[in-house]
Order: sequence, then structure tokens, then C-alpha cells
Amino acid sequence: MAAVGFAVGLGNIWRFPYITGENGGAAFVLVYLACVLIIGLPIVMSEIALGRRGQGDPLQTFGRLAKASGAAPLWRWVGGLNLLTAFLIMATYATVAGWVLYYLWSASSGAFSSIDEIASNTYFETLLASPVVMFMWMALAMTLTGIIISGGVQKGIERAVRVLMPLLFLLMLALVVYNAFDPSFWVGWDYLFQADFSKITPQVFLAAIGQAFFSIGVAMAGLMIFGAYLPPGQSIVRYGFLIIVADTAIALLAGLMIFPLVFRYGLDPAGGVGLIFKVLPIAFGQLPFGALVGGLFFLLLSVAAMTSMVGFVEPLVATLARLTGMSRLKSTWLMVLSLILVSLMSILTYSAWSSLQIWGRDLNGLIDFISNQLLLPIGGLLIAIFAGWVLKRDQLAAEVVFPRAWQFKLWYGLLKYPLPCVILVILISGLAT
Repeated sequence: MAAVGFAVGLGNIWRFPYITGENGGAAFVLVYLACVLIIGLPIVMSEIALGRRGQGDPLQTFGRLAKASGAAPLWRWVGGLNLLTAFLIMATYATVAGWVLYYLWSASSGAFSSIDEIASNTYFETLLASPVVMFMWMALAMTLTGIIISGGVQKGIERAVRVLMPLLFLLMLALVVYNAFDPSFWVGWDYLFQADFSKITPQVFLAAIGQAFFSIGVAMAGLMIFGAYLPPGQSIVRYGFLIIVADTAIALLAGLMIFPLVFRYGLDPAGGVGLIFKVLPIAFGQLPFGALVGGLFFLLLSVAAMTSMVGFVEPLVATLARLTGMSRLKSTWLMVLSLILVSLMSILTYSAWSSLQIWGRDLNGLIDFISNQLLLPIGGLLIAIFAGWVLKRDQLAAEVVFPRAWQFKLWYGLLKYPLPCVILVILISGLAT
């Protein structure tokens, strides 16, 4: 359940709609779903299996398993790459989590009552122009994450996820049903599912695999550390499918929740990182009991954001505690403080540093590109190669147990041969064009 909470978060509800809007709608969705099912699922199972087999933080896990397999000790730095990816993603993710908490407060206080398109856009832009306000809410998000981690994975996450994730799903489903009574619903439906294949480009493939890995949590060290906590005898295959199904269902629901509203209110589907923050307040402002519904939605989204942040930060804390010998409590708050300071750069990019450009991108855009379209595919590629070619087959088979022998052979063959080639082709073609 902790891994489901890690996978289901802002990547599905905040990032999926705006990345879809920036990459051609249904064409991107089609490629994304293929990446999740064909590439993401086998690597999710592999990463959890490596974690349970290695029984340590990512550096330890790769080091131990490489040694046991007679491979070069340099493989341990794949774990370091995963940790770096998680740290970079958190540099921007914590800022967005702060936005969610700010909108929770705003929705609950009735700030969105009868709000229109212009007012909603102005509300969001005013937030971006207020670095002090953003810093306060980001710091609150990080502090809550630290409190959850200090409480432990089971006590801090699982109890909340078991209750609140189904509630989030049901509320999103209710908003989709609300959309279905307006003609714009079918415009949004076509935008998501009527693919124009001419829009599929190497860059769309690269964005899709980056979003797939970001959304389900591949190559960020979180699934590996949760695998280390997973007791023997628990089915990795079953949990892998559970994570993928829950993650994909929430992402598609988010699309059906957001895009009909986008077209109903005449907004731009390629509205960027602020898309859901511009769209949802208008809907909540027009709903009966909108303050209650909006407050509940952003409360549940806040929980989803927190559980995902725990998945990012937990492996960083575990590694820091082992390397420094500090207690878990001290390691947690040192890491939280470090991420608060790093996230300040993300906040300033929306205001004081907005004109700063590196390679044609602002700082947030550059971090997003490096972490999501470069490090995530590379990390997934190396995990697939390690699981398929370095780790001994019988060790992997002992962890990933399918009901039928032929199912393991098919999965293992896919992991070993086509997957690394496909990821490499997507990565090279996407970067070269």
C-alpha cells in the first residue's frame, strides 16, 4: 500500500494532464499506455525484486547483488543514480505539493466561490509571483513528509493510504460523472482517446516513457526501498499489477476530469504546469457545496502528494543514515532541510529567476528534462540490464513468482532482450531529434 501511495500522486493528477496537453492528447496517451504496460510493469517488478533480494538502501542493494553475482562493484552506482534522480525530482515536486496545500486552504475557505476563468488564472499567477507564500507552503509540505517518515512506513503511510486512496478515486469518479452531463465531456474524451497518429514523434515517445516512469515510480529508488521492506512470501507479481492498475486508472480519470473542463471553459489544453490549478477552481466554484467538494478533493490530493514525497525521500533518508551513522530521526530532518533549501531554487524560478535560461529552458524546465527525460529512462534501462543480465536467473525467479512457469519465461525474456533495446532506441531518438 505504501508503494501504491508512492505511485499514485501528483504524477497522475497534476503532471499527466499537462504533459498530455503539451504532447498532442490521444497520441501521447496511446504511447504512454504502451510504455506503462510493456516497459513499466516488468521494470516495476524487477525493482521491487532487487530491493527485497538486496535488503538495503539502493547503494547497498546493487553492491550486494553485484558481488553475489560476481559483477563489477561499479553497479552500486546505479543505486546512486536512482537516488540523484529522486533528489532532483523533489527539487520541483515539493513546490507543487505546496501549491496543493495552498489550494486546500483556499478551497476550504470559499475563495473559489463563483470564480471565473480570468479570476482563476489571476489567482494562480498571483501565487507564482509570491515566493514567500510559496516557500511557506512548500516548507509545510516537506515538514509533513518528515513527520510521516519519522513515524515509519507502516504506521505513517499504510493506514492513510488504505482509507484515503479509495476516497480520492471515488471523488475523481464523481467529478468525471459530473462532466459527463455536459457536451464538452465528449470533446475531452476524443482529445484523450481519438489518436492522430501523425502527432507521434520520437519526442512524444521520450516524453511518454519519462511520464510512465515518473508516474509509477520507476528508477527513483522508492520502489526498491519498499521492496526491501516487503516480507518474504508476498507476491511481487500481484503487487506489481496492483501498482500499475491503480496508477493508470487514476491517470486516465484525471484526464477525464480535467480536459472536459478545459474545453468547457475555453482554456488551453497545453496550459503547462498550472493546468489543474487553473481549471479545478472554476468547477468547484460552480458546484453545489463547492467549498466542501473542493476542500475534500485538495485534502485527498494533499495526501496523495505526501505519500509520493515519502517514496522519494525515504530512500534518501535510509542511505544518509547508513553512510553517516546518524539516527533515522536526525537523518530525516537533515534531508528535509536540504530539500527545502534546494526547492527554494524552484520557487525563485517562477519569480526573481524567471528570465534565467539554460540551454533554452528555465531552471525548473531544465531539472524536469534532466530528471524525467534523461535520468529516468537511463535508470530504467540499467535496472532492466542488471535484472536480466547480471543477477542470476534463479535469484530473480525466487523473488518474482508467477503462477505458471511459462509466464516467468515470457516476462524474463521480455526483460532481458527487447526492453533494453526499446528504451535505448527511445532515449537516443528522442534526444537526437
